[in-house]
Amino acid sequence: MEIQIFKTLQELNQSFTEWLQEILNNKESITIALSGGSTPKSLFNFWSDLPESEIDWNKIKFFWGDERCVPPSDAESNYKMTMDHLFNNINIPQENIFRIRGENNPSNEAKVYGDLLNQEIEVVNGVPTFDIIILGMGDDGHTASIFPHEIELWNSNYNCIVATHPETGQKRVSLTGKVINAAKNVAFLVTGENKADKIKEIIENPEESDKKYPAALVQPESDKLLWFLDEKAAGKLTGNS
Repeated sequence: MEIQIFKTLQELNQSFTEWLQEILNNKESITIALSGGSTPKSLFNFWSDLPESEIDWNKIKFFWGDERCVPPSDAESNYKMTMDHLFNNINIPQENIFRIRGENNPSNEAKVYGDLLNQEIEVVNGVPTFDIIILGMGDDGHTASIFPHEIELWNSNYNCIVATHPETGQKRVSLTGKVINAAKNVAFLVTGENKADKIKEIIENPEESDKKYPAALVQPESDKLLWFLDEKAAGKLTGNS
């Protein structure tokens, strides 16, 4: 894995964008699974402010790593957040956007979206293989929408599953571990002091933490795992505290 630590969110966004551009420059098109949350929102705002020619949006197919089971107009929707902070501000073909339909029956949608991935993404050894998956991490160690109390969902044979938020009971559709770990590149974007304890545990004690935290099970077969952290999230790492 590679760990990069930044003083500001602006620097994190800039570095992530340069990394994305490098991958994009070497391919005719790429597939990306997006994350929800405040850190991606900042990244999307950063992308929206770039000069139009900086990123060729025609070359990117966008998917989601997870979605709350709400309508696309709901403030909780990851799709709505991305529309508001990115897609409404750039020129991107509608056919490049593949949303999880959170308004549909969760179990049906998990199957439909799983089938969609098989159709729209390169399949390697029977598993849809993204070029890039962007992940966040909750302060409980969850990632995508797989939470510690349902950590067994990580090992599902399906591409997508229905998960349940431990406090609200909200249903969510999420990628599973087999899809996440099949990606060519996986990038965690994590900011904030409230994440520091879990970051330290997951990075410095992987053998214990992967029994407890879904984020610790992110171990892509490509070995291309990048952590983009701000100083607060990285504050308890050995040598950084």
